[in-house]
Amino acid sequence: MNRPERRLASPWRRGILAVAAGALPVFAFPAPSLWWFAYVALVPWILLVRAAPTAKRAAYDGWLGGLGFMLAVHHWLLPSLHVFTVVIAALLGVLWAPWGWLVRRLLGGTPSPGQVAAALVVLPSGWLMVELVRSWQGLGGPWGLLGSSQWQVGPALRLASVGGVWLLSFLVVTVNVAVAVLVSVRGARIPAVAGLVATAAATSAAWAWSPRPDADGAVRIAVVQPGVVNGLDSIEKRFAREEALTRTLAGQDLDLVVWGESSVGFDLADRPDLANRIAALSRLTDADILVNVDARRSDRPGIYKSSVLVGPQGPTGDRYDKMRLVPFGEYVPARSVLGWATSVGKAAGEDRRQGTEQVVMNVGHGLRVGPMVCFESAFPDMSRHLAQDGAEVLLAQSSTSSFQHSWAPEQHASLAALRAAETGRSMVHATLTGVSAVYGPSGERVGSWLGTDASTTMVYEVPLARGVTPYVRFGDWPVHAALLVLAALCATEGTRAVRLRRLAPPPHVPLARTAHESPARPGH
Repeated sequence: MNRPERRLASPWRRGILAVAAGALPVFAFPAPSLWWFAYVALVPWILLVRAAPTAKRAAYDGWLGGLGFMLAVHHWLLPSLHVFTVVIAALLGVLWAPWGWLVRRLLGGTPSPGQVAAALVVLPSGWLMVELVRSWQGLGGPWGLLGSSQWQVGPALRLASVGGVWLLSFLVVTVNVAVAVLVSVRGARIPAVAGLVATAAATSAAWAWSPRPDADGAVRIAVVQPGVVNGLDSIEKRFAREEALTRTLAGQDLDLVVWGESSVGFDLADRPDLANRIAALSRLTDADILVNVDARRSDRPGIYKSSVLVGPQGPTGDRYDKMRLVPFGEYVPARSVLGWATSVGKAAGEDRRQGTEQVVMNVGHGLRVGPMVCFESAFPDMSRHLAQDGAEVLLAQSSTSSFQHSWAPEQHASLAALRAAETGRSMVHATLTGVSAVYGPSGERVGSWLGTDASTTMVYEVPLARGVTPYVRFGDWPVHAALLVLAALCATEGTRAVRLRRLAPPPHVPLARTAHESPARPGH
């Protein structure tokens, strides 16, 4: 046993290395934004798992690496959820255990060229299944999808218009697998190089032939970001600050004014005085104002987070109630069992209520907008459905007041670039506190970001576009393709197991002596 093997023989040392290796991809996301690092970040993890002494150990390494990955991309939750963040990361990390088993099954020992070729398709498909399962709202949603690290890369954004963030994740994992083979399996470099060439060819083909959004004018949208407001009467102070900032937008020929998440802390039906003040701002700016109400509703039980459109005469009746809530932040799953989380962190004391359908709103100047609230911008299907329903501009109202000094605000803002590229529709990410940003129909940045320390307004010339992207037309086809790949793998493995069982020689069973038989005696 050589020295590296001796060092990895310790389960504890190996486990620590697996956690550290799984955490490496976090540096590809904002704030570091080392997007190029994503293409090699999984290599140490893959090399560790393929060298596992047993399939069981490979599954353990997959689980521990998944724990490290989930903890790293959600590290900013630690001040709010404390040790519960580690518990959640450990539970979700289990999703990578089958992926670890697959890595060793296909790349362990000295894999044949056929196994390497299969790994270049199967391992990205397995990773996509992990991302799909953990993207369910009840498990935390699609925060930290590997493909979303490519939000500022032009060719990658073109690929997103073809297959969404799922296609980006698939190709990023494919490159990682190819690089891992190149550095560790000398006899299988040809299929690894072929995989890299195929990835480059797919990217080039998408860049050359995927349809581009057709420019169709522009609209002027103002973002109002009041920043952090503290104190016992912070709700009233924040509203007054938003009101004062909005007044500065008078005479700027606007089509829409957008306030951030939880910008209004009272139901407007209960507070007609606030509704009248917002309506007066709408008349002053000659534009509708989209606010976000976080309050107990007067017409139904419970607290809702709602995007509410206010025009010159008051609320227009257009309202969108947030559908996908943040686990623990806005509701506690299985509160009867996990309610203790409220005592160890900042989990929601009362569950918010969910909306039932998405809404496309017609604002005053004939513009059709599709609102989302907070981390709903992380869900590709929500923006896709809004584009299908005729939204010309996507909007996300957000607030990261609890995570101002972490990597969360910039990572959240970057998601809007992907949603814009996927749908061919510009997207406005407006925050109460955090990072506000706007992206054009191809995912390109429009204007400058408003940082976490900003308390101001910004007017953006938001380009409009016509046409339908392949992703909007065909949906999550990379996920469906990955399911077919894994189904084919299961069928192949099952057929192989049956064939080996049939070819195995029957076990030798000694003949039993009957009762009247007796051993031969000497001389007889």
